[in-house]
Amino acid sequence: MLRHSVSSLALLLALAACGQADNQAGSEQSSQQAVQTQSAEDVHAALAQFFDQAVKDRLALNPLQAERLGDNSHNDEWPDLSDAAQDKELTLYKKQLATLRTFDKAALTDAENLSYRLFEITTKRFIDNDRWRNYGYPVNQMFGWQTGIPTHLMTVHRISDVKDAEAYIARLKGVKGLMDQLTADLKHRQELGILPPKFVFPHVIGASENVIKGAPFGGDEDSILLADFRKKVGALEIDDAQKADLIGRAEAAMLEGLQPGYEDLIETLKAQEAVATTDDGVWKFPDGEAYYAQQLKNNTTTDMTADQIHELGLRNVERIHKQMHEIMDKVGFKGSLQDFFEFTRTDPQFYYPNTDEGREAYLAKAREIIATMLAKTPEYFDLIPKAPMEVRAVEKFREKSAGKAFYNRSAPDGSRPGIYYANLHDMANMPNYQMEALAYHEGIPGHHFQIAIAQELDGVPLFQRTARFTAFSEGWGLYTEELGKDMGFYQDPYSDFGRLAMELWRACRLVVDTGIHSKHWTREQAMQYLADNTPNPPGDIETAIERYVVMPGQATAYMVGKLKIMELRQKAMDQLGDQFDWRAFHNVVLKSGFVPLDILEENVDAWLASLKTEG
Repeated sequence: MLRHSVSSLALLLALAACGQADNQAGSEQSSQQAVQTQSAEDVHAALAQFFDQAVKDRLALNPLQAERLGDNSHNDEWPDLSDAAQDKELTLYKKQLATLRTFDKAALTDAENLSYRLFEITTKRFIDNDRWRNYGYPVNQMFGWQTGIPTHLMTVHRISDVKDAEAYIARLKGVKGLMDQLTADLKHRQELGILPPKFVFPHVIGASENVIKGAPFGGDEDSILLADFRKKVGALEIDDAQKADLIGRAEAAMLEGLQPGYEDLIETLKAQEAVATTDDGVWKFPDGEAYYAQQLKNNTTTDMTADQIHELGLRNVERIHKQMHEIMDKVGFKGSLQDFFEFTRTDPQFYYPNTDEGREAYLAKAREIIATMLAKTPEYFDLIPKAPMEVRAVEKFREKSAGKAFYNRSAPDGSRPGIYYANLHDMANMPNYQMEALAYHEGIPGHHFQIAIAQELDGVPLFQRTARFTAFSEGWGLYTEELGKDMGFYQDPYSDFGRLAMELWRACRLVVDTGIHSKHWTREQAMQYLADNTPNPPGDIETAIERYVVMPGQATAYMVGKLKIMELRQKAMDQLGDQFDWRAFHNVVLKSGFVPLDILEENVDAWLASLKTEG
């Protein structure tokens, strides 16, 4: 099921890719027809038709992904997790790749050739990843169906009328069937030797239990999903009797489908917990080395080896430590770098109170930072998205297992804003000196600009607007942290230290991710490395290492991507001198949507060559 590269900001897209087998008749022929009718005159229209039909055929298998993109026609369904459904999806991708290759690339425009290449790359990646269909952890503390189900219903499933409400009820009832497939899959993976390490289970069992707490399962307070359903139905313009009927049916569906489904999952997880080991790296899997190499390739879009990435991390850790010593001199701190780390970990001036008032103050400050940055962006960006963005705290039901911060993309039709989520479960893990860098990365001009701009591109196929390459995505997020300094922010030296601390964190990721999955480091060894080399608090360190364990290779993409963008920007600055234009450079980076790093370099080189020609 985990054939796609998964980031914290695109969870359900990856989950939805497991496939839904219904409503697919005739799709293979439709893709073929897009090409059979082409001629020298209509090849452009035929290619556009092919891309359009290809996406429709894929979304017909993925109701959650379709819904996130605005198609609610199957919002009463969950994906089909069966091998048969995955086989059907794989066959579809293979046929689409064969069809694509019947087009004459020489007849295409530059933009069409880029779309062609991206479709070919992403489709081939999907096919290559099928070898690892049963690898990875579809239930883990970072993402998974245990939190994916309520998150989708609460944040994506809209109830605009009675039909939408009935679809919600159908999904509640359908959780039992979905969980039957999921638990069978978990048991099959266990037979193959693919079992999460022991530390994962308390997290996922607890998160699963939280979903079925409260009414109608017991107690007076509504469960999270009943509260969500009651609020959405309450906003409908229907009479009270209809509302009461819908709510009653939802409660029955929760007892009939949701509760037994989650109970089955919890039972399966507890049985697996009893036999799980403390081995953390994917080296423990059959062919684990090859699997990890594929994960590195997926996430970095390079052919870098684990050893090369490890060494890159060590070099950058040393570089950033030197820059931190400069901050220490600026603030007049006496002592070692480790002493300074301890100071920033423990001094109360760097933390909001671990209270509701402290959390509200944090959110207010984050919104202020975003607003100040947004006012400055026109000086550095021509492309500014139309979609709004909000800052929210991670919901209570998932805050214990969720990451430190992440972004949920806006709906392409504008019905849902982009959301920068901050995890305020423990304020000791959210130092105020990191607030600027975190807001720029997850919000503006980081992921919100990047993703919303891609979704709003005119004349670009839908698949291209929604494609994801982790090195580009997270590389851009990390790049915008440093861009904030170029734009005149981080006036407080401690805030600038926070920026460096977050970059250091990404450099250390290169070391510990490869250490865990390639060099057989234990979780404790990796945690000690972060404790020795970063200012992050112990809770932050533990959560991060556990994340890297269950998402092999993903964390390496940030620094690899950022360094490439910085390298390309420096190339442009060197060649253009005083003629370098920030807005023009950022246009080149963002105007094609998400691309692998080699194509990004080609785009920048082509832009520079065109300026020479014009000159």
